[in-house]
Amino acid sequence: MRNSFDISAYFVVGPENTKGRPVAPIIKDVVEAGFTCIQIRSKTASARELIALVRQSADIIADAGRSNEVALLVDDRLDVVLAAREQGHKVDGIHVGQSDIPVEVCRKYLGDNAVIGLSAKTTELFDYVKTADVRQIDYFGAGPLHETPTKHDCGAGADGKILTRSFDDIAELTKLSPIPVVVGGGVKLADIPQLARTGVGGFFVVSAISEADEPKAEAGKLIETWKANSKRP
Repeated sequence: MRNSFDISAYFVVGPENTKGRPVAPIIKDVVEAGFTCIQIRSKTASARELIALVRQSADIIADAGRSNEVALLVDDRLDVVLAAREQGHKVDGIHVGQSDIPVEVCRKYLGDNAVIGLSAKTTELFDYVKTADVRQIDYFGAGPLHETPTKHDCGAGADGKILTRSFDDIAELTKLSPIPVVVGGGVKLADIPQLARTGVGGFFVVSAISEADEPKAEAGKLIETWKANSKRP
């Protein structure tokens, strides 16, 4: 998966993001709509709950015949990835922040073929992507494009103020980064045309789909709009 993963349409979700609805049916909608990357992220679910959700997600992707196309990742929880793999579930990798478990440790335990993503801190974004050792990571997560209630500290500086990123910032970041960049943080359908034209590797969304009345329809609109405007093939 590491040599063929696609971050162009990236969905992040956990039980706290779905307005009380089950997570698995929304993931099914997103996979069927054509999303290419699913990240399971929760700060409230237990390890066992996360493992169960990973299993359900892996089964959904397999049932859709897309196990070789859709990367299934877990946010931060190396223990969950390892436990799910031990139980025979296909989990393709992990996404971590700079203050989470080191990427070198993730690579050691997950192997050469795993996908490892890293969140680049907003306050030092440009310097970081120019100087970071990217040998062990496969993509940067960057943003926020807007302030977002799904992650209140996203983009927070030392003074607690939220620093968002303009489309010009994102275009510059894409040119500077030696690896693909996926951008999110409050991204909505209306943002997709201009975001796609920056040349960035992809977009990630949470509530734009997880809180939508019709998640599959919304996911389809996001995919169609991205493809219509992206500079990438």
